[in-house]
Amino acid sequence: MNKLITSIQNPFIKQLSQLKDKSRIRKKEQTFLIEGLREIELAIKGNYDIETILFYADLFSEDQLNNLVNKDVNVIEISKEVYQKLAYRDTTEGVLAIAKSKQHHIYNLEFKTKTPLILIAEAPEKPGNIGAILRTADAANVDAVIIANPKTDLYNPNIIRSSVGCIFTNQIATGTTTEIIDFLKLKNINIYCAILQESVTYHSQDFTKPTAIVVGTEATGLSNEWRINSTQNIIIPMQGEIDSMNVSVAAGILIFEAKRQRNFN
Repeated sequence: MNKLITSIQNPFIKQLSQLKDKSRIRKKEQTFLIEGLREIELAIKGNYDIETILFYADLFSEDQLNNLVNKDVNVIEISKEVYQKLAYRDTTEGVLAIAKSKQHHIYNLEFKTKTPLILIAEAPEKPGNIGAILRTADAANVDAVIIANPKTDLYNPNIIRSSVGCIFTNQIATGTTTEIIDFLKLKNINIYCAILQESVTYHSQDFTKPTAIVVGTEATGLSNEWRINSTQNIIIPMQGEIDSMNVSVAAGILIFEAKRQRNFN
């Protein structure tokens, strides 16, 4: 018999509501909420430790529940009112999970190939952009995504939602720009920075060797530290009236040029 919680005034539910809304609570507790069946399945596939499953029985069946959980996972049935309190989306399947956060230290990265392809974004702030970058990275099956000088908590529900769970499918690290540049140099990884200054067209470069492609925000671009430490600065030629594009779009163009050169391997 599963435990049942029906009131949004329940102390545990109030705690989960804070976990959903507040980065400092997520960091303190080292846990976060996942919403949606596909996202939870991807987290399990990504070796995330699922502590608790919460489900609304009118939307999520016992059969689905049995296929999702093992005996070590705590299961709680919740009412419609509680589900609506905790869920961001009305269209999800009536299931949420509490998972343990992972550590994303840069020196924990492991590469399965001698010519890794890495996507780096410096100081992205908008969860939607971060989610789109993670989707691009998953589509290209890059070896790692690194967030330099992160401005947003990786386990922000909007990042999980906009990445459609790709936060769990990518190998992700965070660090300062200085730490990341030191790491790349130590590993002999070429650094290609999307910067206007001292740049050449992106398709003129050889991305088949160990490669890090680095993008910045539309508003401020990349910091000067990247510019002076790059193997080569690169540019996507612009043929319209504006001189920049969305960071996730730029990342997609550059990463898939690298994949094309590698025959999509």
